[in-house]
Amino acid sequence: MQQFIIRRLLNMLLVLLLSSIISFVVVELPPGDYSTVLRGQLEAERLAPEQIEAQVKPVIERFALDKPLPVRFWRWFSSIITFDFGYSMVMKQPIGDLLNERLALTMAVSFVTLVFIMVVGIAIGMFSAVKQYSGWDYLFTVIGFIGMATPNFLLALIILFVSVMVFGSTSVGGLFSAEYLFAPWSWAKLMDFLKHIWVVVVIIGTAGTAGTIRVMRAQMLDVLSEPYMDTARMKGLSSAKVYFKHGLRVAINPIVSSIGLSFPGIISGATIVSLVLLLPLVGPLLLDALMSEDMYLASTIIVLLTFALVIGNFLADLTLAWLDPRIRLEN
Repeated sequence: MQQFIIRRLLNMLLVLLLSSIISFVVVELPPGDYSTVLRGQLEAERLAPEQIEAQVKPVIERFALDKPLPVRFWRWFSSIITFDFGYSMVMKQPIGDLLNERLALTMAVSFVTLVFIMVVGIAIGMFSAVKQYSGWDYLFTVIGFIGMATPNFLLALIILFVSVMVFGSTSVGGLFSAEYLFAPWSWAKLMDFLKHIWVVVVIIGTAGTAGTIRVMRAQMLDVLSEPYMDTARMKGLSSAKVYFKHGLRVAINPIVSSIGLSFPGIISGATIVSLVLLLPLVGPLLLDALMSEDMYLASTIIVLLTFALVIGNFLADLTLAWLDPRIRLEN
């Protein structure tokens, strides 16, 4: 088990290094840089060439935009590993201050969404398998296919339309009420956050929940047909013990192994939903950084999200090894 953990940690470091290189290079691929964008904005304001150069030249020098790509990458990467995230060219603020609350809210929404997907998807998938070919099974099958086929942003627009046109409510968008938007964190603000987050979680988690239902149903049906399940019934064990102790523990393995891989889908889905519902998450900030060629801000966000992904995969591997002794023995 110790070798298993060490090997996973080394894989994490390699993935983080490669993702840092790839993300920085990809952000640099479009022609020009932030100085080009800034120059275009100043020219649109009809400033004199001397005034434009006076504003553009300090930016080029400060962010080393005239240096080769490897030099700029090393300058950024050496700061990242010391937790100095640098300065945003566009926002004119330290990147750490920009990401402080947004990243925490993104992780909170993603974690709650993941819990929602796992709990609801596993419960319904298991129930659907136990009640195979019943009315409930057909109902959940239809709901599952509809959920997988409905884009998150479309579901968000539908909920917004229904809440405004039918119920006359305008509080669906956002994660906080107006009076708590810029207020410091308190118990009242936390309760307001929990009151708003469930709509976001349902919208982002619908597709993932539908997919989990289908996978869990198929896995549980395979397990129910195994001989050891018949043996457990013949021993006189209760149905609950047969299904949960002997069935669920085996059927859940593919679900657990996919937990880490669920994070990219959740975060990418949250990005589009954030634009529709005006959520203060990192997705819209990343989009703005890419459009304005703020390479340090964009690359930092991508690396931090990748770090969250590899941590999720690592925890999923540990959970899977704890649940399945075969994995511990194999490693």
